[in-house]
Amino acid sequence: MRIGNNPEKEKSKISKTCLHRIIVPVYIPNLDIGYFKDGLEILKICLKSLFSTTNNSVRISVFNNGSCEQVEEFLLNLYNQEDRFDQILNSKVNIGKVNAINAVVKSTESLLYTISDADVMFLQGWQQNVEEVFNNFPEAGMVSPVPSSKAFSYYTASTLFYGLFKGKLSFEKVRNPNALCMFEQSIGSSLYKPCHLRNYLVVNNNSGKKAVMGCGHFVATLRKEVFYSSPNKPSDTKISGGSEATYIDIPNDVGGFLRLATLENYAYHLGNVLEPWMNDFNDEEVKKSNEFLSNIYVKSRRLNNFERRLSKFFSRFFFGKFSFLFKKIYNIPKEY
Repeated sequence: MRIGNNPEKEKSKISKTCLHRIIVPVYIPNLDIGYFKDGLEILKICLKSLFSTTNNSVRISVFNNGSCEQVEEFLLNLYNQEDRFDQILNSKVNIGKVNAINAVVKSTESLLYTISDADVMFLQGWQQNVEEVFNNFPEAGMVSPVPSSKAFSYYTASTLFYGLFKGKLSFEKVRNPNALCMFEQSIGSSLYKPCHLRNYLVVNNNSGKKAVMGCGHFVATLRKEVFYSSPNKPSDTKISGGSEATYIDIPNDVGGFLRLATLENYAYHLGNVLEPWMNDFNDEEVKKSNEFLSNIYVKSRRLNNFERRLSKFFSRFFFGKFSFLFKKIYNIPKEY
């Protein structure tokens, strides 16, 4: 039996929930000795750093992707304490990183979505500087607060075209080489040669505003429009296996958007082992002020269809057989 009318029918329009939403998929199935034993403590650092480095325009969604009871309890308590943490989604099984991200993106309306692994420490200034890159480059679709000198040729055809014909490209000094070394340590493998620690490729918008060309995706901010080009069906892989390329990297590039990073490093990848410096550094960051205005540039642009076709050609040309010519033009070392 039903009595009366549902009052929600009178106000069925859903308004934008926020300007900038952060999505953190979490998979910590146990806290026993092994790969995940420090997972909860590192997750606490991640979320603590988020609350201390963002303003009130941000909202945070956490997808609990089959984590253990202790992690689920921690997240629920934090959800009840923090207003900006406005969404928690629970799955009893791990549905994969991409599917967790899409569950949030397809059910919310924001201008920007920051996608972050659960082992990232955010530093003061990351939000302002990422949003500033979107302001300076309306064609940007993906921006990371962590520059990488090796990412300039990874799904950056549209970015290359922009740098060649709409802006400028230059090979410039890395502002924080130590941050690149710390990223190497966090993944437990050698990634950069000495030349990568000295210089990276920079895109100039012809107005003096710059950003690093390319970025990784353990933490990155995307425009809502990028997801319009993603596959509609769910991913059939939990992590890696090309899922992030298929659902994030390729849609951004073929959609005609730029892939960029901030010049300075504004986040650290922590890995799965808790180290003393992480808590000490995070506490220092929390002490800093995070009062600032959000500067999201609402209007976006992208390369047109003709430019996108040309971008593929120039990408194959300069990042393929003729990469030596590209390096010669921009004074990039051969070993780079």
